[in-house]
Amino acid sequence: MRVVLRNPKREIDVPAPRNVSHLLRDLEIVPEAVLVIRNDTLATHDERLSDDDVVEIRPVTSGGAA
Repeated sequence: MRVVLRNPKREIDVPAPRNVSHLLRDLEIVPEAVLVIRNDTLATHDERLSDDDVVEIRPVTSGGAA
């Protein structure tokens, strides 16, 4: 599967199948710090990923009103 990472933006190929939690663990990414988007849809941590998926991992950002 193709994984798109941000900050810095880069793409890597990762073997599948695996679920989102295992992918994040293998990439040493803290699950609470990111959103995982699979084929343009938000993915849950137990969702199974396959070879033909495109997965984007975006950092969570927060802000507030001043």
